[in-house]
Amino acid sequence: MIIDTHLHLIYRDRLRYPWLQSVPALDADFTWERYSREARRLGISSVLHMEVDVDPADMAAETDMVAAVSREPGSLIRGVIAACRPEDPGFAAYLEGQRANPFVKGFRRVLHVVPDDISEGALFRENIRRLSGTGLTFDLCMLPHQIDKAMALVDLAPDVTFILDHCGVPDIKGRGYEIWSQGVAEIAKRRNILVKISGVPAYGDLETWTLEDLKPYFEHVIAAFGFDRAIWGSDWPVCTLGGGLSTWVATTQALLHGATVVEKEMLFSSNAKRLWGLG
Repeated sequence: MIIDTHLHLIYRDRLRYPWLQSVPALDADFTWERYSREARRLGISSVLHMEVDVDPADMAAETDMVAAVSREPGSLIRGVIAACRPEDPGFAAYLEGQRANPFVKGFRRVLHVVPDDISEGALFRENIRRLSGTGLTFDLCMLPHQIDKAMALVDLAPDVTFILDHCGVPDIKGRGYEIWSQGVAEIAKRRNILVKISGVPAYGDLETWTLEDLKPYFEHVIAAFGFDRAIWGSDWPVCTLGGGLSTWVATTQALLHGATVVEKEMLFSSNAKRLWGLG
């Protein structure tokens, strides 16, 4: 069993994605039908949809759209990590609305595309603390030089579970191992954060990356977090830039050489089942 905790769907006729204009390779429709055909062949049995940084006015509509897709016969989608804007005055009301929807399993605000001081604002931090007691998780998508800001958020709400997306976004192509590895080791000391093994090929050379390029990064996050605090995600369709879904599944299996059956199960499914109640 593989649970994909990081699927992006893109339907340009239904939602607005301002950032797509700057990434021509992803400025296309990436539909459930397109993903699921390959996913089923790979043994992916359950899926969480990850917000795609839509236009803020479309955040709730994105959740509704994915929920509609999940109701189609044979769909594997079991929930969403919804978009949010904790820096906005309307967050508290938005949170209450989303809490009433069991399909919403958590939130994410992409922070490496905004000024660093966004996450340091008093309102942002107050709203992160509002997640306490909700059972909702919060994904952190930040660059290595922002790890201190990520740690500050994790420390704000010790009873909230945070997820460090994409192994902490290492600069594999630029060989930025040192600053990244130090930050990962430090944030992993917090017990209320997990790491997501996802998206890593996108940070290497898209044309020439190899298994050996990724190994040190994978081994370091597992050494820091342990298999009991690691989950897997495809980051589809971003993973298509560096080989595709099948390539990433095969790469992960190769990286897991030497791991026990229990450790593999924790990464691929049981940790996600425990965290979000997924089947």
